[in-house]
Amino acid sequence: MVVEKNLPQFRGQEELPKEDIVNSKSGGLGCETKTKNSFNKLTSLCPECMQRIEAELFEENGKVMIQKECQDHSSYKDIYWSDAAMYQKFNEYNFIGKGLDNPHTTSTSKCPDDCGLCNDHTTGTILANIDVTNRCNMNCPICFANANAKGYLYEPSIEQIRFMLSTLRDQRPVRCFSVQFSGGEPTVRDDLPEIIKLANDMGFIQIQIASNGIRLAKDLEFTRELYNAGLTTIYLQFDGIKKETYEKTRGFNAFPIKEKAIENCRTVGIKSIALVPTLAKGVNDDQVGDMIRFATQNLDVVKGINFQPMSFTGRVDESTREENRITIPDVVKLVEEQTDGQVGKDAWYPVPFVVPISNFIASVREGYQIPKLTCHPHCGGGTYIFVDGDKLVPITDFVDVEGLTEYLDNVSTELEHASGVKYNLLKAKSIYKITSFIDPEKAPKNVNVYDLFKNFFTQGDINATKEFHRKTLFLGSMHFQDLYNFDVGRLQRCGIHYATPDGKLIPFCSYNPLYRDEIERKFSKPIKN
Repeated sequence: MVVEKNLPQFRGQEELPKEDIVNSKSGGLGCETKTKNSFNKLTSLCPECMQRIEAELFEENGKVMIQKECQDHSSYKDIYWSDAAMYQKFNEYNFIGKGLDNPHTTSTSKCPDDCGLCNDHTTGTILANIDVTNRCNMNCPICFANANAKGYLYEPSIEQIRFMLSTLRDQRPVRCFSVQFSGGEPTVRDDLPEIIKLANDMGFIQIQIASNGIRLAKDLEFTRELYNAGLTTIYLQFDGIKKETYEKTRGFNAFPIKEKAIENCRTVGIKSIALVPTLAKGVNDDQVGDMIRFATQNLDVVKGINFQPMSFTGRVDESTREENRITIPDVVKLVEEQTDGQVGKDAWYPVPFVVPISNFIASVREGYQIPKLTCHPHCGGGTYIFVDGDKLVPITDFVDVEGLTEYLDNVSTELEHASGVKYNLLKAKSIYKITSFIDPEKAPKNVNVYDLFKNFFTQGDINATKEFHRKTLFLGSMHFQDLYNFDVGRLQRCGIHYATPDGKLIPFCSYNPLYRDEIERKFSKPIKN
């Protein structure tokens, strides 16, 4: 039997009637608006003509489905979120930011036409992507970019990259602090150390590359050059631990290359690697637990795993999509099953769950700028786990994270309006109160969690953040949209943006299906035979 019922859905800030806005704040720390459940309609795109069409979300057999119809083409139905209960849980943490004080386009076109960022976009750049090439030293079937197949070379000059970094640095009210150089494969550029040094000199704190690891594995001195130039993190393409998987996805057994790349990073001093698996059913979804165990065995350098469910490109029929679609709740279920229940679904929260933490850190460090992760609650989720011997201990096992964030949300508002002696007393009281949300009996024995949390919340700087990450493994999942499950409301909240040579910042989920070819052709040159 099929049971259907309407579900609430959040859309862009401009679509929210005033009567549906609660807990509204303005100025200072209160740069976000928290909304209540109000909608079951959203704006999507037709996968054929890419025109805006209305879509509806509804529950069917415990899943949240998206359905839409284009008058000129067809009707489309797909899975939006495979667990309706988790959908509702994530909906509870829905913060909408103010956006940019200096948007890059003031176009009156309807989103996602003429992406820029425009003044309808409500989240600043949390992580910027700059594609430095569309060349690659591999030829994989699941890839956004391929110079040889396209017949042209997209490779911005150093000056163009400097301009893109300046655009990010000048973003207001909070500048962008994190940049990822990607491609293609960024390490095919011999001047990549120069590019990284440029970002370092311009004050970027988090500088990372998205790499398949081949050159990192084969060229120790090049890896050392990257580290010495200021590289902080490697986003390492990582499909699993079985050779058969790599033979399917990459055409050869690339796992030994991944191991060697990790070892070379360890040798030169790079201590922040994120494993990035693209999850596909029947390909590597049986290795989620194995990948977590591999990460814990390399916890000195591997700091996280970011599972990315496969997105569909081109024309894919409904039965194939329904059979192969993986959403974030599916990832969470796989983690729970393949860690023998040690990391359960209750340990996971959406990205904007941490907004109150950002508010508090900013309130106790006056004048400290910190990005607010006001992404759409259904874009991504995650949790932190500690390794205690052979046990995986999620942070939620010994910290009342919901009580903590609720307290921080309230006290941040009080601190914002306090001054002088009252501010200092309230600040001291709040620091002491934080430890009351920790149950020491359930905490891992190999970590002083009191000191770890106190330092993180009182210092709040890059060093305290690094210390926290040294003790934990981050598990996350980010589900990038395709044209079948496209939600314009999600797009307007995106915090991962591509910087382009014409000074624009384009959200990830519109750049790849809608803008990549246009941008690359505009700033490319033909490949010489």
